[in-house]
Amino acid sequence: MIMGLKGKGKAHPLLGSFSYAATGIFTALLSERNMRIHLISSIVVFLFSIYFSITKMEWMFILLAIGGMFSLELINTAIERVVDLVTKEYHPLAKQAKDIAAGAVFVYAFLSVIIGSIIFIPYIIKLFK
Repeated sequence: MIMGLKGKGKAHPLLGSFSYAATGIFTALLSERNMRIHLISSIVVFLFSIYFSITKMEWMFILLAIGGMFSLELINTAIERVVDLVTKEYHPLAKQAKDIAAGAVFVYAFLSVIIGSIIFIPYIIKLFK
């Protein structure tokens, strides 16, 4: 039996699908340190965004950066879990899969920091003028 499915070919209610997704997010938050770091960072950015009353366009970039970061971290976590499920022994391809997925997260995190800097540095400079 496939995990998470009650019957072969049986359709699940939409609410059930959302429940599985929420469980996945919650599991990642509990088990992955980087997810918790992203959550705390997102809360700080959200509070800065409110404090500085950023524009609607800036909100769109902030929300895309936050949502993309969480999405990539969830994909990275899923890839790590699948690799661990397939092999407990060291294998160069398993290492490459994990490293490449982590690299994707790193690239997006770096881009998110640049986006945040472009948006928030002018507001911070205004505070000290």
